[in-house]
Amino acid sequence: MKRILKKSALLLPLWAATVVGMVSCDQGFDELNINKTAALSVNPVFILNNATVNSAFTTGSVFYEIGIVQQMISPNSGVLTGANFNQDSRDNTVQNWQKYYRNVIRNSQDVINQTQSVASRSNLYNMARIIQANAYMILTDSYGEIPYSDAEKGYTNQIFLPKYDTQQAVYAGIIKELTEATAALDATKATESADVLYTGNIALWKKYGNSLLLRAGMRLSKVDAAQAQQVVAKAVQGGLMETNADNAIIKHDANYVNGIGNLLNATEAANVYLAAPFVDYLKKTNDPRLKSIAVRYVGAKSGPEQVASRASTDPTVQIGMPLGFDNNTISAEVTKNKLASFYDFTQVDRTRMVKMTAPSFLVTAAQTQLLLAEAAQRGWVTGTSAETYYNRGVRLHMEQMALYDANSAVATADIDAYLKANPYVAATALEQINTQYWVASFLNGPEAFANFRRSGFPKLTPNPFPGKSIKGNFINRLTYPNSEISANTVHVKEAIARQGADDLDTKVWWDK
Repeated sequence: MKRILKKSALLLPLWAATVVGMVSCDQGFDELNINKTAALSVNPVFILNNATVNSAFTTGSVFYEIGIVQQMISPNSGVLTGANFNQDSRDNTVQNWQKYYRNVIRNSQDVINQTQSVASRSNLYNMARIIQANAYMILTDSYGEIPYSDAEKGYTNQIFLPKYDTQQAVYAGIIKELTEATAALDATKATESADVLYTGNIALWKKYGNSLLLRAGMRLSKVDAAQAQQVVAKAVQGGLMETNADNAIIKHDANYVNGIGNLLNATEAANVYLAAPFVDYLKKTNDPRLKSIAVRYVGAKSGPEQVASRASTDPTVQIGMPLGFDNNTISAEVTKNKLASFYDFTQVDRTRMVKMTAPSFLVTAAQTQLLLAEAAQRGWVTGTSAETYYNRGVRLHMEQMALYDANSAVATADIDAYLKANPYVAATALEQINTQYWVASFLNGPEAFANFRRSGFPKLTPNPFPGKSIKGNFINRLTYPNSEISANTVHVKEAIARQGADDLDTKVWWDK
């Protein structure tokens, strides 16, 4: 206890530290307060694991990012308010901020601080830098300007009100970290076999880091094409994800469940539906993934009637929920589609793709190959055609379906038939590639939202809900937490002055 008190005193005001110091000198106090079973230290690889598993996506992404890109929608308000009504609900927009700063950046920075001067753990040090870079990319893509250079200094430097960095500066830092950390990983040094992502496999960590670097480079395609091309070239040279064995996957189990799966199997099981634009696109192209993703409880008049005996995964009967309606006005659409109620619309299958133990995919080979297809189409990558990369990306995502559940597997013959019926067309390549990226990023809300803004694809019709609070056609960013506005007022105001109003309409730096 004596050791713990001394460490804690560093975080207290001077007068409080003095009191603690005086009390700690009382005779017998130390022995009385010793917890003889508590660990005095934790192997930093387990701290990194905490950061890694918390990199899985928040439930708030269902109501914002996934809704903005029109893959899932709810007709209900209250805690479900978000992209369904184009309104600002800060109970949901705050979730990325809280999760990634509190659980990912804080823990990854702890690992960085502990290992940066320990040569024998250089791989762990660089793995933590990669995990942290991914978190910062999600945060800056979500909000724009964020605390970056001062963000992790509350514990080390007592900077409790960090300044906000421009998004351009944040991206420069992310690219630097990914480039340096990935290159520094060394398979000849100590293996961190307790790592939950790749069990310390350096070759896979390098592919993960470089694939994140490719993602960061492509994010700059509209705002700085020259830099984008340079970053893409570095990523390609370093080696990228090529098979589903390379995927960065958070595996869930009964002790650490899939957050989105938990939401959709519990309180909101009967309240969230696949959106019509997503279902219609998959049906129009006879996409075999629809059977892997969707279920409709035919004839259900209520949530309790969504039972196995009504469940159909037949693609021909799937009906996505249209956008622009609440739980009262949706009744006209129910009648138009000859349904029993809105509970009769199609959902993502919560017994397969969003079951409680379904994996979360942070970065995949399918996404990586599709980004390479775009880079090749732009002339930034040579040696392999854009068509080859495109076909690989589509095939990989269809094969990825089996990783959610054996009953979601897509047969090879069905993949071949799809690619033959929907061939790559150079004249519409950017739309085709990025629409497939939209499908391949399903359930990865932050990435689907970011790439939709960057590329402009798929071509979606704006949500026509009449009570929207946005001025434009689509939500462009998430709003800052109320806690930041009230506590870190000076720095938030500085960010707003540079970036624009703290609302859903303001565009982030790379979204030009």
